[in-house]
Amino acid sequence: MIGEIIAIGDELTSGSVLNTTSYFAASHLFAAGHEVLAMTTIGDDLELIGRTLQRALQRADFIIVTGGLGPTSDDLTNAAVSSALSRPATFYPELFKKIQDHGKNMPGGRQVSLEKLAWLPAGAHALHTEAKMAGYFLVQDGKPIFFLPGVPHEMKDLLLETVITRLAVWEGEEVRQVRQKVYKVVGLAEAEINRKLAHLEGRDPRVRIGYYPVFPEVHVSLTVTGATSQEAKAVLQKYDAQVATLLGDCCYGTGSDTLEGVVGNLLAARGQTVAVAESCTGGLIGHTLTRIAGSSAYFLGGVVAYNDALKERLLGVNREIILRCGAVSAETARGMAEGMRRVTPVDHALAVTGIAGPTGGTADKPVGTVYFGLAGSEKTQTFRFHFSGDRWQVQALASQKALDLLRRHLLGLDNELRTV
Repeated sequence: MIGEIIAIGDELTSGSVLNTTSYFAASHLFAAGHEVLAMTTIGDDLELIGRTLQRALQRADFIIVTGGLGPTSDDLTNAAVSSALSRPATFYPELFKKIQDHGKNMPGGRQVSLEKLAWLPAGAHALHTEAKMAGYFLVQDGKPIFFLPGVPHEMKDLLLETVITRLAVWEGEEVRQVRQKVYKVVGLAEAEINRKLAHLEGRDPRVRIGYYPVFPEVHVSLTVTGATSQEAKAVLQKYDAQVATLLGDCCYGTGSDTLEGVVGNLLAARGQTVAVAESCTGGLIGHTLTRIAGSSAYFLGGVVAYNDALKERLLGVNREIILRCGAVSAETARGMAEGMRRVTPVDHALAVTGIAGPTGGTADKPVGTVYFGLAGSEKTQTFRFHFSGDRWQVQALASQKALDLLRRHLLGLDNELRTV
């Protein structure tokens, strides 16, 4: 089925709150075999909500609306629906009783305002039988419209528990199966990826390729449709193999994979460990690795040696090397990585030192210059890269590159990298 998502709230259009609910809904709808035609974010405006809903009804098989269902005066979704769809506001006494029972655990005075939650457009059906959160659906012109709360965790629960399930058994929809696969790419710019895959586009009307920069990565989506699930599966398999081959080793994973998760799995599978010595990234590599639950099995820790004296004292980097070659150099990166292995019993040590900016660059080492050291039991490799962007972007790119260097090393792809 083809759906549309409408997110409502002044907090979204003002940029005060990030709209994560639409992204969540779209990804899970695709996974369930549906196609999202459009995602719209609008403010709390009665007429605008009505017009947007009417437009969506003309082009989608189902609609998901999030936000504007609360008890306060700026929650206008229900009133807008009643007006736009000619469905008078109707009081649901049984629903109100359940809301009251739930409201007894809320702070004093809250119950009176909650009465607004029981006034819904005529024909509405509550999504949650216990009414612990706002949410309902109705059918207009044979099309289901789901109204979900804007609070992310409440919206996600209702989407997964009720909306996806109801859509799966909805009768009368056009038979159209959708499959999608997302590839996670590092080390290639969006334009470069597009050049690699451009010849695949336009070959088959059932196939669409999308490019989505998710800094510091680029995600590539392969979306296919078919008259049957078997056809969609076959088309996806055919193009999946081609896309994977063209992206090559720059594609570290698919779907919900993360670079730190992939690296962690590689280390865990080998029973190996890693530690980090960071300068310009200020602990970002260690932070990224420890976002994975259970990372203590392979990540022993790290040192943020921002000051040159700490590079000497904690990591044992020779002072003469820093004076002769500079704190930002291949020699210093080597010393930091090897020093980390001396003080920590690890299989691999990552080190990074660079110029994140906006000042500090020279003609030989402009802002964005970063050196990496990767020390193992047999050898130490050093690498130099130059990253563009502001200070935060350089740090993020350097952290990503460090993890990718380790990934490639664990996969035996060292020969493809240029050392310094």
